[in-house]
Amino acid sequence: MSHVVVIGAGITGITTAYALLDQGHHVSILERRRYPAMETSFANGGQLSASNAEVWNRWPTVIKGLKWMLQRGAPLLIRPAPSLHKYGWLCEFMGQIQHYRANTAATMRLAIEARRHLFAMAEREGIDFDLERRGILHIYRGQTEFEEAARVNELLRAGGLDRRPVTPDEMRSIEPAVQGNYYGGFFTESDATGDIHKFTRGLAAACVRRGARLLCEAEVTGLAAERSGVSISWRNADGAAETFAADAVVICAGVASRRFAAMLGERVNIYPVKGYSITVHLDDAASQEAAPTVSLLDDATKIVTSRLGRDRFRVAGTAEFNGENRDILEERIRPLVAWTQTLFPAVSTARVIPWAGLRPMTPSMIPRVGAGRRPGVFFNTGHGHLGWTLAAATAQIVSATVSEALAAPR
Repeated sequence: MSHVVVIGAGITGITTAYALLDQGHHVSILERRRYPAMETSFANGGQLSASNAEVWNRWPTVIKGLKWMLQRGAPLLIRPAPSLHKYGWLCEFMGQIQHYRANTAATMRLAIEARRHLFAMAEREGIDFDLERRGILHIYRGQTEFEEAARVNELLRAGGLDRRPVTPDEMRSIEPAVQGNYYGGFFTESDATGDIHKFTRGLAAACVRRGARLLCEAEVTGLAAERSGVSISWRNADGAAETFAADAVVICAGVASRRFAAMLGERVNIYPVKGYSITVHLDDAASQEAAPTVSLLDDATKIVTSRLGRDRFRVAGTAEFNGENRDILEERIRPLVAWTQTLFPAVSTARVIPWAGLRPMTPSMIPRVGAGRRPGVFFNTGHGHLGWTLAAATAQIVSATVSEALAAPR
C-alpha cells in the first residue's frame, strides 16, 4: 500500500484524501491550523454553482477593475500598492483573455461532474451540511446586463448546463422573498448550496474513520523529492521537528501552495484574492420568513447568497487584490450588510458575523491539477472562488493520476 501525504485540510485537501482512500492508499493529512476547514473553507458563499463557471478573463472585467481602484467598497478592488507578484499575475491574467471561452467551458464541465461526486460522498458518509437543492437564481436590474448574461448563457447551455431565462414574475414565483424592480433573471435548477465548513469537517471525520491520519497544528517546513519518494519535514504543535517519508505528496494548501511548490523547484502562480462574507443569524420568526431559501447571485453587485438551515443566511461577495492580507475591513463588510437590508428589509441584521478568506487563483482561473515535474509530486490547488464547486471533481482526477503514477515502474 502506497503512503500519500496530503498538505492542507480544506475542501480540496479533504476531498483529495477521501478519493485517495478509495484508491486504496494509506493517507496522512498535514494541516497547519488546529482543525480542518478553518481558512478559505470556513465561511464562503455556499454556492455549488455550475451556473457561475464563467471565468473572469475578459476585457470588461479589467476595465471595471481599473475604474474601481479608488472605490473602497467596490465589488472588485485592486489595491495599487506595488507588488511584482500581483502585477505579474495580472499580466498573465490578461494573457488568458484569448482562452475565455475554452476555460469557461472546461470549468463548467468540472462543476457539473463535481456535483455527482460531492452528493455521493455526503450520502455515503451521512454528512449533514445544510444542503439545499433549490437551484440558483441570477438577478439583473437592467436590459444591458441581462442581454450580456444571455450571451454567456448560450456558452453555458452549449456545454450542457440547463440555465433558463426567467421574467420578473417568474423570479418572484421561484423565490417569493425577492423584492424590487428587475429586468429579468436566469435560473439554474440543478445548482445547490450548502455549508462548506460542515461538509469538510464531516468528510475529514469520515477519512479518519477509514484509516487516514489527520495531523493538525502541523507546519510544513521542507519538501524534497527523489526517485525513491518524497520527504516532508514539519513541526508539530509542541514545536518539535518531524519528518515523513512518503511515496507521494499532493499539495492542496490554498495560497500557501505557491510557497510549497517553490521548495520543490516548481512554479505555481497563485494569487490570494480576498473574499468577504457575513452570516446573518435569523433569530426571530419574521427574519426566518423573510430571508430567501433559493440561492441568489446579484450580477450588478457580485453578491451571492445561500440559506444555511432555518436560522442562518450567508451573504458573500467582493474580490480584493491585496496580497496575503486577512484583515476583515469594515468598509468591505458594510456593503454586504447594506445589500441585505435593502433587498430584505424584514430580515434583522442585529447579529451578523463577518469573515474574510483568501481564494487561491491562477491567472487562467483553471485549477492546477495533476503531476508536477518531480516524481511523486502532485497538485490540486488554485480553484479560486469555485473551490466548493469544483473540489469533488478535481479530487477524483488527481487521485487517479497519483494511482497511475505509483503503479508504473520507477
